[in-house]
Amino acid sequence: MPEGDTVYRSANRLRTALEGKELTGCDIRVPRYATVDFTGQTVHSVQSRGKHLLIGVDDHWIHSHLKMEGTWQVYESGQRWRRPAFQARIILTTDTSQAVGFELGVLDIVEDANDAVGYLGPDLLGPDWDAALAVLNLESDPERPIGLALLDQRNLAGLGNVYRNEICFLRGVDPRTPVKDAGSIAKFVDLSFRTIMANKDRNQRVTTGDRRAGRHFWVYGRENKPCRRCSTTVEFGLLGDNPLEERQIYSCPYCQPRPS
Repeated sequence: MPEGDTVYRSANRLRTALEGKELTGCDIRVPRYATVDFTGQTVHSVQSRGKHLLIGVDDHWIHSHLKMEGTWQVYESGQRWRRPAFQARIILTTDTSQAVGFELGVLDIVEDANDAVGYLGPDLLGPDWDAALAVLNLESDPERPIGLALLDQRNLAGLGNVYRNEICFLRGVDPRTPVKDAGSIAKFVDLSFRTIMANKDRNQRVTTGDRRAGRHFWVYGRENKPCRRCSTTVEFGLLGDNPLEERQIYSCPYCQPRPS
């Protein structure tokens, strides 16, 4: 699933293509909004909020979430799409470009942006980032595993599974460790901010500092491979609030001792 930095870059591309531009075409291929047409209206804002993307047009907001397969792509007028047309969920056209949302997991039209994203915690890449509030949010449920608390967008918005695994490794904490036993939560929040900020303009996410192929991550996706620090075999597991929400966790049993 795309993480906050991916959505941040998508918003930047869409902002360049759409913001301040009049729409010469609007095709929303979702039955619920099939009759909505913003043609002739001007896009006044493009924003990312955590993993959500908001496009302001007229007195409404186009809200989307990429989920697992979604993507927004921008094309010059007449340029051939790189994805099949049947995957397009929305097409916004100006006199110079087209913005196409393919396989968007969520696509809504709302009058108030808070209806879509008001529940989110502080946005790691937002102008109103509030580290102190993020710490308070994470500490509000001390028994919850830190690996679940970091993924909960109500605590802080923008982290996904890659960052969750890498940040726990860098802090030397197993993702299953309760928040109350995970050490300084302020340091978790600071590391999360610094790590995602370092990657916000990169097409390839890197947490090790090594951009060579295959060396971008410490533990994520490295099941049964040696830990880059101590050579202990990296382990794989699942963690979630219930079996339907379990996500992959990767950890080094030596560098990240399991909670007792």
